[in-house]
Amino acid sequence: MINTVPFKSLGHANHGWLNARHHFSFAEYYNPKRMNFGVLRVINDDIIKAGAGFGLHPHQNMEIITFVRRGAITHRDNQGNEGRTEAGDVQVMSAGTGIYHSEYNLESEDTQLYQIWIEPNKLGVKPHWDAHEFPKNDTDALQLLVSGDGRAPLQINQDADVYAGRLSANTRVSQRLKHQGYLLVSSGSVQLGDVLLEQGDGAEITDQKQIELLAHSDAQILLLDIPSENHAATH
Repeated sequence: MINTVPFKSLGHANHGWLNARHHFSFAEYYNPKRMNFGVLRVINDDIIKAGAGFGLHPHQNMEIITFVRRGAITHRDNQGNEGRTEAGDVQVMSAGTGIYHSEYNLESEDTQLYQIWIEPNKLGVKPHWDAHEFPKNDTDALQLLVSGDGRAPLQINQDADVYAGRLSANTRVSQRLKHQGYLLVSSGSVQLGDVLLEQGDGAEITDQKQIELLAHSDAQILLLDIPSENHAATH
């Protein structure tokens, strides 16, 4: 089953320095029908103005993934971590027992990114931050960016996989799913089964072991393979 989540249906909050679209209930946007998708709790499609950002603030017991689509974001936290993540690259943060961090766009252009929150399967772990640069010229395939089992360059505390891909027009891609999928179209247009998704759209995929994608134009996509239930345990 495929449930489309059109860009125009997303929650919206424009704070001037931040123009945010919410796939799920977040902050002042509340929709009882859009609370989560399995252990996937947040997807924010954010545009952050040059020189602006999120000041120091706390998180606890959440796996937070940031996929930068344009520009760059600079991270600092109270664990001594600091790093700049550019377009096409990814950072992950396991908040665990508690962490304070800030995220600023220190560039001269707007930064656009997905911020993704996934519930962990281990509570009370030591906070952790990491980032990874990925090849920018890989096309026509999905690349595993994040996993919970050591297969990807970046790790989280959950049995979830995050893939990204740049697809040329008319490219077909097949991908198996362990659990259920959430597809994000960062740019271009992509056909998922019989459903056409445009830039900014999302899609929930359930009861399918394998999906087939067809790029109608040059496109960039993100695919999350997410457990439908959580079995969190104290670390």
